[in-house]
Amino acid sequence: MATGTMEVLLVNAKGLGDTDFIGDMDPYVVLQYKGQERKSIVARGQGSNPSWNEKFNFRAEYPGSGNNFKLNLKILDKDTFSADDFIGQATIYVEDLLALGAENGAAQLHPRKYSVISADQTYRGEIQVGVTFTIKAEAENEGAKFGGWRESSF
Repeated sequence: MATGTMEVLLVNAKGLGDTDFIGDMDPYVVLQYKGQERKSIVARGQGSNPSWNEKFNFRAEYPGSGNNFKLNLKILDKDTFSADDFIGQATIYVEDLLALGAENGAAQLHPRKYSVISADQTYRGEIQVGVTFTIKAEAENEGAKFGGWRESSF
């Protein structure tokens, strides 16, 4: 089993449509992968075309337990006086990326656009994300054999 780091580069989003009646919405993203969750900064006042340019790291294994190799991105609008509004979500399937990274030591999906789908399953714009998987380097001397007293040179 290959264990490593999956780095997610959250670039920007376009055409999300504004959920606020007064002013621009303040979008942020909740990234989820196999029970791990990360949250982006809030793109204050950036409306339907926010830019984040943030990196997030997740622990990933391949083949690992279970077969749910989905990176979920939930886009929300930060509200001060009420619950945050759900804008939409995108899903990135990373199984092939992890398999390639496990074989070659590293693999990368260059930033590309993914469709954002709202709660009623309609198109809600796009989000640009890149993903890299790198196998964790074996620690120095890990697994190295150290001789016991019978194997000493005395």
